[in-house]
Amino acid sequence: MTFTLQARLQPGCMAVIALAVIALPCRALNTPPTRAAAEHTLMQGHVDDAVAMLNQLIAANQADAEAHLLLCRAFYSEEIQDRAVNECEAALANGLRNDARAQDWMGRAYGRKAGNAGPFAALSLAKKVRTAFETAVQLDPNNTAAVNDLSEYYVGAPSLVGGGADKASALAARVEARLPQPAHRIRGLVAEKNKDYTTAEREFRAAAAVANKPEAWTDLGDFYARRKQTDQAIAALRKARELDTARDASLLDIAGILHDMKRDAPMAEATLRDYLASENKSDASPAFKAHLLLGQLLAASGNKAAAKTEFNAALSLAHDYAPARKALDSL
Repeated sequence: MTFTLQARLQPGCMAVIALAVIALPCRALNTPPTRAAAEHTLMQGHVDDAVAMLNQLIAANQADAEAHLLLCRAFYSEEIQDRAVNECEAALANGLRNDARAQDWMGRAYGRKAGNAGPFAALSLAKKVRTAFETAVQLDPNNTAAVNDLSEYYVGAPSLVGGGADKASALAARVEARLPQPAHRIRGLVAEKNKDYTTAEREFRAAAAVANKPEAWTDLGDFYARRKQTDQAIAALRKARELDTARDASLLDIAGILHDMKRDAPMAEATLRDYLASENKSDASPAFKAHLLLGQLLAASGNKAAAKTEFNAALSLAHDYAPARKALDSL
């Protein structure tokens, strides 16, 4: 049971190890890890190394809420839902209950678990998703990620668990003065849900016009892709790529949409290579997922040897990432 409209959405230095084993990354054995180093490692996609560092921090201090939150993010990126939920709950229990970031990640973790649960469990989890997202927005009304997550919940969830287009529209009105781009995005999602595609296109275009940001152009391209308007989708995604001079997480979204459309594989491949070479990677778009997607593109083109290299690169960063293992086994 899932409530969002769409999912968007270098090898590590450690040998592959079981997560139950606490091992040090490649650094002096007498140098303890820091949260900052663990977060940087996680952002660069070296999730196995990050998990080992965070496990060591938590072994030294079980009440390290920030380390629990980072571990939640690590497991979330690997799609290990139960462990992500447990770690986010530990982060809240140890002092981050009034932290908007932690509540937003808690909602995401509950949401992923709900998406893989049976109907009764999903209903119970859905209420936790809504509560976490609503709490995140209440704690920090300027948190764009939380506003977007809550709006997607309202648009996608049934009224039985607190969803509703009216709630999404009210949220858009509430944040419009401070966050005009997300407000237009929310109205676009609502209009699309109501099959008012003319208004939806207008709102997604308005979101792109507010600040000319790559993520807004990516949203517009994704809308056109869902509408099977291929030429408009590619044009919007090309604009997003052009604007993304930081070479950040938007690039993985762009490549993912192109891959789903089965169009312009050369642009998708170049976009993924740009992201993997960037210093601005994020656990929101993990490097191992970029390697997986690049491998899938290469496999589709018939280059199985290169695809195998990419799948192995993904597993060297996150050895528990099941989609990469499945892709490798399918070659």
